[in-house]
Amino acid sequence: MKTETIYIANLKCGGCATTITKELSEIAGVSNVKVDNDSDSVDVTYEDTVDRSEIIGKLHHLGYPEATEENGLLLQLKSYASCMIGRINNMKD
Repeated sequence: MKTETIYIANLKCGGCATTITKELSEIAGVSNVKVDNDSDSVDVTYEDTVDRSEIIGKLHHLGYPEATEENGLLLQLKSYASCMIGRINNMKD
């Protein structure tokens, strides 16, 4: 197991955090996800069998690319959609 901090772009609120936590937790071998809105980061604990690129790919697909990646309008729009879904899921709980 290893824990890695990944710095991302487009992180805005608890809705974003909810979506990121839910989606990354669905990856087989990921055991813990902690989102820190203040530092724009995600701590992910995962087994050695998990390929880091799968985690990065999922974040990118949701609209939260690594802070070092290009962050175009499409990714920013995706992050707003993911944020909105997270906010709706927060209301259900």
